[in-house]
Amino acid sequence: MKELSQENLTAVIQARPQDSHKGTFGRSVLIGGNETYGGAIIMSAEACVKAGCGLTSVITAEKNHTALHVRLPEAMVLDWTISQAFSDLIDTADVILIGPGLGLTTHSQQILAKVLQQQQSSQWLVIDGSAITLFAQNNYSLNYPKQVVFTPHQMEWQRLSGLEIIEQTVANNQAIQKQLGATIILKSHRTEIYTASSHYRNPLGTPAMATGGMGDTLAGMITGFLAQFQDKEAALCAAVYLHSFIGEALGKEKYVVLPTEISKNLPYYMKQAEEKR
Repeated sequence: MKELSQENLTAVIQARPQDSHKGTFGRSVLIGGNETYGGAIIMSAEACVKAGCGLTSVITAEKNHTALHVRLPEAMVLDWTISQAFSDLIDTADVILIGPGLGLTTHSQQILAKVLQQQQSSQWLVIDGSAITLFAQNNYSLNYPKQVVFTPHQMEWQRLSGLEIIEQTVANNQAIQKQLGATIILKSHRTEIYTASSHYRNPLGTPAMATGGMGDTLAGMITGFLAQFQDKEAALCAAVYLHSFIGEALGKEKYVVLPTEISKNLPYYMKQAEEKR
């Protein structure tokens, strides 16, 4: 087991090249946000943009478009009706995130099936929230498991792995990871990362972060880091650590830390990490 630390940040976050442009830092497509849970995908998108992704597009229910434009004009938006435009946008992505606020409807299931079928060998896919539940319920398969990241909390991991929470030991979790072939970021008060070759533990986290939307924000950060940094395993570790690092820092003065506050502070703390290299 490897414990995450500040070294995981300085290993990944570095000064941007002077000749950079938006395409330098990756293209992400985020899918989710039904008519009830639009806030989830908006929080993911905000984290993705503020984590430094070059181009962020959101596919969501039409009801959420105005709110997204007002909250985050940097993100592009497309209606989540499955169409040629949907497929074309998916094809442009370096990283796809599906799940925050997606819901469990038949339409949501169709969207997940479409994305799983369309993923290309060059693309990374992050599966979060209700997309994990849908994946578990429908026994889907992965075309490129080495480029898939599941981000379950413990109950979602129970559905996906078949392991009761009390059975979610390191050995059992590693065994299921090997069966799936994907990376697992198992969220809890001490989040763990299971990859094909390693097991990491995040030593940080505070009860002040225990509020809705925190996982959506982490998923957006993970997506943004995967889009822009070349070493993908290192990028995952850095995103998980930084999420809790900011939460702890804000929690020293705040009883409750909101997910949107973490996103707001991302550029500042990433700059601090760059300067410590």
